[in-house]
Amino acid sequence: MVPALQFVDTSLLRIGYEEWNPNASRTVVLLHGWPDSTRTWAAIAPGLAEAGWRVLVPALRGFLPTRFLSDDAPRTGQLASLGCDLLEFMDALDLKKPALVGHDWGARAVAIACGLRPGVASHLVMLSVAYGTNDPQQALSILQARNYWYHWFMATPRGQQTVREDGRHFAQTMWDTWSPPGWYAQEEFLATAQAFDNADWADITLHSYCHRWGHAPADPRYASEELLLNPAPVLDVPTLLLHGDADGVNHPSSSLGKEKFFRGVYERVLIADAGHFPQREKPTEVLASLLNFFNQTSQTQP
Repeated sequence: MVPALQFVDTSLLRIGYEEWNPNASRTVVLLHGWPDSTRTWAAIAPGLAEAGWRVLVPALRGFLPTRFLSDDAPRTGQLASLGCDLLEFMDALDLKKPALVGHDWGARAVAIACGLRPGVASHLVMLSVAYGTNDPQQALSILQARNYWYHWFMATPRGQQTVREDGRHFAQTMWDTWSPPGWYAQEEFLATAQAFDNADWADITLHSYCHRWGHAPADPRYASEELLLNPAPVLDVPTLLLHGDADGVNHPSSSLGKEKFFRGVYERVLIADAGHFPQREKPTEVLASLLNFFNQTSQTQP
């Protein structure tokens, strides 16, 4: 099954996306993270399509083949912008209550979309990032602060120079340290890293991490959304959190105790022997978890 590459315009972006099984009655949107690409879902999307889902896999802002429509648009990476991009993508394609699945940045984006527009999704699935962890004032353990070294590094001139001049090597360091050794082939990283050849990748990356901790100004375009998102709104969509028990960047303890953010069904599942990229490292387990969650919770929906 070969996906079709398509494009759709939003107010700021020409979003490139892959599509499987376009005539299916149920839709799921899969969002990748950083530093990654739509390839991250290569072992998941076909299985969802075979199970009867229309599958849409867009590239985030800053990642090829997605482009800004205007040279004048601010290259904003703040988290609210990612959620707004997703909502505009859904509106442009007239999607009605799709299931939303995201990994890393994608996990933040799908949760933000649900927070900004209650009722927008039938299901919410977050991989490797827990809800309620966007607050710059959140408590961080010394272990988690150490894991976030690259956040702090990017707030320095030296870190910013590294991202701009040696971005691929910088990104590959994350692949090498966020999951147990030997989990990927060099050829796969190189194929994925082609998405970083977008001229905006460095700007989006740096603004995202610097803004997150107050080291870069916010884009006023998203001022109203930021007010809605802080503090994190309680969500009423059935939600599944998948977290690798060997995640080397977001320690598994970071996803504990998040039930307070959800009014309805909320499940947290640890994926054994998986690091930060469970959809790549343990695709069989992840696909089974997704299908089981969709099937069980769909039966409980009104």
